[in-house]
Amino acid sequence: MGQGIAQIAAQAGIHVSLFDTRPQAAGHAIQAIAQQWQRMADKGRIEPAQAAQWREFLSAADTLDAFKSCELVVEAIVEQRDAKRDLFLQLETIVAADALLASNTSSLSITALAAGLTRPERFAGFHFFNPVPLMKVVEVIGGLKTAPETCERLSALARQMGHAPVTAQDTPGFIVNHAGRGFGTEALRIVGEGVADFATVDRILRDQVGFRLGPFELMDLTALDVSHPVMESIYHQYYEEPRFRPSVITAQRLAGGMLGRKTGEGFYRYVEGAAQVPAEQPVPQVNEIPPVWVSPRASRRAELYQLLKDLGARIETGTSPSPTAITLVAPLGFDVTTVAVVERLDPARTIGIDMLVEDAATKRRVLATNPATRRDIRDAAHALFARDGKAVSVIRDSGGFVTQRVVATIINIASDICQQGICTPKDLETAVTLGLGYPLGPLAMGDRWGPTNILEVLFNMQTVYGDTRYRPSPWLRRRGAIGLSLTHVEED
Repeated sequence: MGQGIAQIAAQAGIHVSLFDTRPQAAGHAIQAIAQQWQRMADKGRIEPAQAAQWREFLSAADTLDAFKSCELVVEAIVEQRDAKRDLFLQLETIVAADALLASNTSSLSITALAAGLTRPERFAGFHFFNPVPLMKVVEVIGGLKTAPETCERLSALARQMGHAPVTAQDTPGFIVNHAGRGFGTEALRIVGEGVADFATVDRILRDQVGFRLGPFELMDLTALDVSHPVMESIYHQYYEEPRFRPSVITAQRLAGGMLGRKTGEGFYRYVEGAAQVPAEQPVPQVNEIPPVWVSPRASRRAELYQLLKDLGARIETGTSPSPTAITLVAPLGFDVTTVAVVERLDPARTIGIDMLVEDAATKRRVLATNPATRRDIRDAAHALFARDGKAVSVIRDSGGFVTQRVVATIINIASDICQQGICTPKDLETAVTLGLGYPLGPLAMGDRWGPTNILEVLFNMQTVYGDTRYRPSPWLRRRGAIGLSLTHVEED
C-alpha cells in the first residue's frame, strides 16, 4: 500500500520520501515503482522522459528524522493500533507544527489512534484501496478532534493525485468496508440455509444484478485471512449489530487454511490459477409442459404474463388453478411456502419466480421450489423458462430468493450509513462504485428497483425469519413511504 501511495504521489509531481524499518525495503519499493513506470514506457503509455522525471521525485529515508521538512506523513504499516499509535507519537516530535499526519488504516478508529497526540486536530485517516494506482477512490476520515481544514487539505491532495476523495466520519468500516457488509454476509446466510451452493449464488448475482464477481469469487480473490477478520471486527465494533453478523462458514474455512486463490483452494479449487467451477444443472427434457396459473398477488404480474406468452406457455386465467397446472407465485420477501399457505394453493404444484428485476434486464431467471414441490412440476417450470435460451437457476425455498435478499440488505445498510450521517449520499455512491466495483451505487439500486419494493422485501423477510437484521433503516422507510429518491437529503 505504501508503495502504491508513493507511486501516485510522484506521478502527481510530489516529492516523496519512503521509510521502512526493514533494511533495504524502501529502496526495493522505489525499484519496483521504477520498473512499473518502465513497463508503462515500453507499452507506449508514457514517454521514457516522463518515467525518468517521476523517478526523481522518489527517495529513501534512513531514519524518521528525514521527515522533518515533510508537509504530510502517511502511515501504511501493520494494522495494529499500538504500533500505529507509537509511530505517530514519534512523528509528532519530528515534523513541523503545521505538517499533517495521516493513517492508511482500513478498520481502526482514527479518534483512538489520535489519542495521546498533542495536536490531534492535524491527524486524519487517508484510506486508499489496493492496488492504489487502479482504485481511484480514497476515504478521508476525520476523528472527533480532527480540524475540518485537515480533511480539506487531504481531499485536495487526493484530487491532485488523480483520486476521488470521499469524506467519512470515524465509524467502524468507514464507508466502503461498512457498505460492503451486505454482499458477502447475506450470501453466506443463503448458503448456510441450504438454499443454493456457492457457484449458483455467484451466477445469480452476476447475471441478475450485474456484479463483476459473485460474493464467493470475491472472497476467494481477497482471501479469507483478510475478509473474515474484517467481518468480525465490524460486527464487534458495532456491539453485535445483527446486520453485520459473520458466518461460521468463513470461520471454518479460515481455520482450515482454505483462504482462496492464494492457497489454491477456497470456495472454489484453483488449478494453475483457474477456478474449477461445477457445471450447471442441465435443462430437463420434458415431453409436455402443463398449463400455468399465475397468482393474482405476483409482483410484475403483467410482465410475467407477457413473458409466459412469449415462451409459448398455456396460461390459465381462472380464479384458481386447475388440478394439473403449474401454480406460479412471484413474492417480494416472502418464501414460496408462506405464499402457498396464505393463498391456499397446493404446495406440491407451487413454484416461485424472482421478479424483482425486470426480465429484459437479466441474463438469468431464478425459480424456487418449496419443500413439497413435485419433481415433475419443478422440471416442467425449468424447461418452460429456459425455452428462449436464457439461463435458469432452480433453488430451494428462501424468503427473498437470492437477489432480493442480497440487494435489499446492501440497500438497507447503505441507507443506514446515510441515516447515521457517516457520509453524504453522493460520497457513498462514489465510494461504493469505485471502491467495490458495484454496477450501481446502493442508493441508485434502491431507486431503480423501487424503495417501496425493497421495503416490502425487508418487512416480509423479517416476518419469515424473525431476525432484526432485516429491519428497515429509517432513511429507507421514510423515503419509501413518501416516494422520495434514496439520495434525497433534507434541507437544513
